[in-house]
Amino acid sequence: MLMRTDPFREMDRIVQQLSGTSGTWSKPSVMPMDAYRQGDVYVIAFDLPGVSTEAIDIDVERNMLTVKAERRPAGKSDGVQMELSERPLGVFSRQIMLADTLDTEHIEADYDAGVLTLRIPIAERAKSRKIAIGGESGRKQISG
Repeated sequence: MLMRTDPFREMDRIVQQLSGTSGTWSKPSVMPMDAYRQGDVYVIAFDLPGVSTEAIDIDVERNMLTVKAERRPAGKSDGVQMELSERPLGVFSRQIMLADTLDTEHIEADYDAGVLTLRIPIAERAKSRKIAIGGESGRKQISG
């Protein structure tokens, strides 16, 4: 149901994790995700811990799904000295080409416990249907 658009993004993500660099608007970091089918719904879950819902942007243009998010550093007051900073900050983005078999007009999005979950229904035209064979002539009639 999904097509990866850039085979080198995973390598970029690993390099960013190892080098400790943050994503920027011109070169965002990749966010980890899972994708699976659950009945007649395709589910995509993105890990975005510590990101507020106001900082998440979801867009679909034709069959291209784009999810962008930004995690800013926690507000620091005077007298605070950072001892350790391992949590990635900056801009995160993921673009996914969705198959024509998905109904992009009815995407539902939920955000809970740092996980953004998108539910995309399978389009009616993509669901399996029975084909009846009619009469003695052997003509096929497609229902659906």
